Amino acid sequence: MVANNRSNVDGMFQQTLKKSVTIAGVGLHSGVIVTLTISPADANSGITFLRTDFRGAAAVIPARWDTVVDTRLCTVIGNDHGTTVGTIEHLMSALAGCGIDNAVVSLDGIEVPIMDGSAAPFVAAIEQAGIAVQKSPRRFIRILKPVAIGDGVKSASFTPDDATSYSFEIDFDSAAISRQARALEIDPDSFKDEISRARTFGFLHEVEGLRKLGLARGGSLDNAVVISGDTVMNAEGLRFKDEFVRHKILDAVGDLYLAGAPIVGHFHGVRSGHALNNQLLRALFADRSAWRYETAVSLPVARRGLEQLAVA
Repeated sequence: MVANNRSNVDGMFQQTLKKSVTIAGVGLHSGVIVTLTISPADANSGITFLRTDFRGAAAVIPARWDTVVDTRLCTVIGNDHGTTVGTIEHLMSALAGCGIDNAVVSLDGIEVPIMDGSAAPFVAAIEQAGIAVQKSPRRFIRILKPVAIGDGVKSASFTPDDATSYSFEIDFDSAAISRQARALEIDPDSFKDEISRARTFGFLHEVEGLRKLGLARGGSLDNAVVISGDTVMNAEGLRFKDEFVRHKILDAVGDLYLAGAPIVGHFHGVRSGHALNNQLLRALFADRSAWRYETAVSLPVARRGLEQLAVA
């Protein structure tokens, strides 16, 4: 997502955090309290997860589309040693939305804490740490031609666009959700105001089924919108009238940031989820004619920009 940070000459340079920030919360599926620290990282290093309960290479998991090992209930990444980290999508969405190119995410458990079910607590943590501009130009992935996957009911696609834009459609039998659609360009302001606070959601009968399987142990009305029939069970109601489709965009932003760089193009999802989002990235990178890397600035512009910046 193109950063809208005025100190960064319209997002031309890579960004990391100014300092480390630590948060803690319950894991959605494990029910275990997890402590997570987001730390600054060198330019061109990307986003890396580090399991502090492992040592050496077994602890390190790069956040990339090709390290995704499971997408059934959330997005899970893993390494060749069998180490995994799950429920990464909301944090990845916050990093993307805030324009963070490089960071190390250290945690002492198997999944990122669910917090309130949205990306807002992670955005707040990033803002608390502060954003540092780095010397290296930002690299983008530009979509050159349409790429689409789907089964006739669910679909996900990329098409060329001069901005980073998203549109999404959902349709549920429950009157609490029904049919919703939303489209917007993503930058730090629109992400924070329009997307980051949208919470994950589920149906009561699904939650009960997952718990019987030993999953969703940390799920509650404090970290998810729960629907029973046609009724939203949360006493405070919804944060947005169309909170459900906004959250689907939030998930897509996080899943697609596993591309390893901001994507300049349009994403359109119809009932898409974590699995289809990752399949779309795999289809994109399998077709080298569908995309190209672009550097944000030429060297002369970069030099002028560096004169104006407090560079990390």
